[in-house]
Amino acid sequence: MPNESLDDVPFRDPRPAVERIAELARRVLAGDVVLPRFQREFIWTRQQVLELLDSVARNYPIGSLLLWQSTQDLASERTIAGLDVGLPRPGYPVNYLLDGQQRLSTICGALHWRPDGDPESIWNLAYDLTQQKFLHLTDFGDPLLPLVPVRLLSDPADYFERVSQLGDPVLVKRARMLFDRFQGYMVAIVTLGDMPINDVGPVFERINRTGTRLDIVDLMRAATWTPDFDLRESIDAVLAVLDAKAYGSVEAKVLLRSIAAAAGLGFATEDIDRLRHLSKPDLREAVRLTEEASRKAVDFLTTQIKTPTAAALPSQSQFAVLTEIFRQIGKPTSIQYAAISRWFWRCVLSGYFRGWSRSQMAADVDTIREFADGTSQEIVVTAGIPRSDIWWRTPFRATSALSKMHALMLAHADPLDLRTGQRIDVGKALSWANDKEFHHVFPQAHLARMGLPPDRVNVPANIIMLSSVSNIAISDQRPSAYLRDVVDFDGEGAARERLESCLINEAAYHAMLADDYDAFVRVRSETLHRHALTLAGEPC
Repeated sequence: MPNESLDDVPFRDPRPAVERIAELARRVLAGDVVLPRFQREFIWTRQQVLELLDSVARNYPIGSLLLWQSTQDLASERTIAGLDVGLPRPGYPVNYLLDGQQRLSTICGALHWRPDGDPESIWNLAYDLTQQKFLHLTDFGDPLLPLVPVRLLSDPADYFERVSQLGDPVLVKRARMLFDRFQGYMVAIVTLGDMPINDVGPVFERINRTGTRLDIVDLMRAATWTPDFDLRESIDAVLAVLDAKAYGSVEAKVLLRSIAAAAGLGFATEDIDRLRHLSKPDLREAVRLTEEASRKAVDFLTTQIKTPTAAALPSQSQFAVLTEIFRQIGKPTSIQYAAISRWFWRCVLSGYFRGWSRSQMAADVDTIREFADGTSQEIVVTAGIPRSDIWWRTPFRATSALSKMHALMLAHADPLDLRTGQRIDVGKALSWANDKEFHHVFPQAHLARMGLPPDRVNVPANIIMLSSVSNIAISDQRPSAYLRDVVDFDGEGAARERLESCLINEAAYHAMLADDYDAFVRVRSETLHRHALTLAGEPC
């Protein structure tokens, strides 16, 4: 949607209005305003509930609500705040609540809850007319005056019968003001006209950027839901299988792309949207095929690429394509395995998935099919290979695909700790829980004293895996100083062996002894690049 021409945008007629919040709550319970299943669960704390009620009582603004009036039949919740809600009227447009769930749930729960089950329910509320504040109750007993149960505000007869017992005219006045406020409080509502479901999320984000993001998974869950099929639950079941292999953090949207591809549609958002037209048996089959193929993809990644967890993946989008490769090639030959490995490294090195466009997604579908049917011996990557200076010009950070490739190459080399000679726990480093296992060959503080800015220091060519203990011992020493300590203690042969295991060759070693940072990063960049080109099957 952000890239479409204004000429192509249909008129959606957003209609602003105001409505009494008590009436809006009644519309929700009657089924005239419904909560679509792509909305999140109620997550507000007790304090947030009290603060919203206090805002209404004081006539403070509580923000607008966003409705989407649509003829599309989406799955919706049958309860709100634990209260049963009615069914939408057949044949009429439905008002889906897009923004304001937490607030409207609070009003419904506070006004319409009835004592049943849990006396410590978040909706067991009262208003203290003396202290003029809301509070939670912990039992079903009738609270002593001047406490008034909030639920009575939805029942004028019961409410004013209790008010008549107060006796104090000041408290009676406060009670009447409280009732009038909740019955008359007006809230702003914006109602969007009908539109394609895949446009709803972006519109929501434009109107309320502080709200909970509506993603394509939530929207498609609603679009495909039936009593015997829940797309989100199906994806969660696949993630549970992958979690046993330390890949449970794969994004749900990535698996949704795989499901769309497995259904013969493709990877793009438009392909995902077409899932709504599939029969439920076809959807279930696509999910089953995705689960089976994703397990094979994980096995390949952990054994061939040595990515122990999903956190080590340079790009999650690549997992969707890899899953489709293993769906179409159930049992690759050794030659095909080698080709898949080259494809993996070539994609990362070229930054192929950095701007994975719709045209690339369509091309990938064709490329995978040609590879699977034997038309092509390679999985084509339509992206150029960068120059070797990428290793000293690109920042090293956890979100960078190139940085993750660098870490994987180091792990492949089976690195030894520079000071102790012990093998580095590469699995811990590749979890990317933090960056404590990655350290600078030329320490940051040392280079800062030389006047180098951080963007020249924190680059892959200056990064190795090193234990925290060794990093503390090295501190801010220049390389020539800490290298001489290693040579004096263990000998030059041991020092050179450890450096080679960290992809630091002889020329880079001599640059370290000379404390020549510029020479070091250039020489090491060449080493890293040759290593990367070899993995990608490119000429060095």
